[in-house]
Amino acid sequence: MESPSPYHYALTAFHLSFIINLVFSGQAVESPEYTLIHQQSDFEIRLYKDISWMSAPVLQATSFQKSTKAGFHRLYQYIHGANLNSTQLAMTAPVLTTITEAPHGSSFFVKMSLSAYYEGTPPQPNSELDLQLEKWRAKCIAIRKFSGFARDDNIGEEVEALGTSLNEHWNGTLENKSSYTIAQYNASNHLSGRFNEVWMAVSGFGAEGCSSHGSHDQGKY
Repeated sequence: MESPSPYHYALTAFHLSFIINLVFSGQAVESPEYTLIHQQSDFEIRLYKDISWMSAPVLQATSFQKSTKAGFHRLYQYIHGANLNSTQLAMTAPVLTTITEAPHGSSFFVKMSLSAYYEGTPPQPNSELDLQLEKWRAKCIAIRKFSGFARDDNIGEEVEALGTSLNEHWNGTLENKSSYTIAQYNASNHLSGRFNEVWMAVSGFGAEGCSSHGSHDQGKY
């Protein structure tokens, strides 16, 4: 098989930039459905229904920003035809980066939810993309909103602030204290009015779907 030409890579970069701008510049896109369970001034608890995500693992990495960029590029290729049937899938929001910290190095998983149309049998991604299908059963998520750019040097303080708020105002349980997710809703060149969230899976809130630990199934194609 011939290697892609420089023109191919330039065209791919152009389309990537165009699609990001198109999706996150105010046009309606599909997002996972949720019910607001509890709200405080600085955090809220949402109950998300069952969701299927396509996930790009970036293992033993050190940079949130670089991992998000690398993982999203693979997801972009997938939704624009790098799959078994060359299917074009709709973009969804937000784009998640889940970080799991460990002594040997952090693991990053960049995710996009699949449109409800494809949740049951999504197109199989091309093997070189190294993507995983991750299925969430209904679960509760603690959310903290923050503005500006999500960067390596500021996401830690947002995660810590959410943990502090939960300790002060809520007596439930974090599913995994070493794992958290950053949800991003804007293109990188969107300079004002940026919107991000910290997500942490929680249980023990006393509402249906929150009273026990959620779970998910994950498998590589």
